[in-house]
Amino acid sequence: MKQLQTLGIVLSRTDYGEADRIVNILTPEQGKIAVMARGVRRPKSKLAGGIELFSVSDITYIRGKGEIGTLISVRLKRHFGKIIQNIERVQLGYEIIKALNRATEDQPESEYFDILEQAFASLDDPTINKDLIQIWFSAQLIRQAGHAPNLTTTSKGDKLEAGQNYIFDYDEVSFAPKDEGAYSTDDIKFLRLLFSGNQPLVLSKVSGYESLTAKCGSLVQTMFQTYIAR
Repeated sequence: MKQLQTLGIVLSRTDYGEADRIVNILTPEQGKIAVMARGVRRPKSKLAGGIELFSVSDITYIRGKGEIGTLISVRLKRHFGKIIQNIERVQLGYEIIKALNRATEDQPESEYFDILEQAFASLDDPTINKDLIQIWFSAQLIRQAGHAPNLTTTSKGDKLEAGQNYIFDYDEVSFAPKDEGAYSTDDIKFLRLLFSGNQPLVLSKVSGYESLTAKCGSLVQTMFQTYIAR
């Protein structure tokens, strides 16, 4: 059988039998794959070090006749080890993996691999705010699923204007002007940066990003629950 090679990020691992594991892996070219890592739970297994969580690895495997292939070899390329030094970042990392796994039940596009790798890299950097990483990740899944909000015009098609307050119309997925509205054009500018795919490190350089993250976070998370987590 032909051996296939790819980069991979482990999404989950399930013990099987006395020493094996079934490993679900996200790849950039082949979507999600499931492979059997035989003997991986034995002390001297050469496969164990390459299927750690919060890692990117070079993987060689053989497709099976059914849904599960066989892992032949694996080499750790990058391990985001600083994540496990902080329990809150570990918990967010698990939530991110779970959310992405659920959002990619069908064959995922290569962009999802890039999103997950960048999320891990950001979590691995202790200088980047955890809440910023969370809403950034949620925004990327929303954008990738085709539900990004209209951040150019109002719900009536008028141009968004500086100095005007707005409310967010969830039915129209856009903003509507209102004097008592909670959102300013500064908030909308931050949302534009967020949904444009800018990395968390870049967003952390925005003046006042902490307050902008807190203010825009509820909007992003409501959209995430509506379109992704449902």
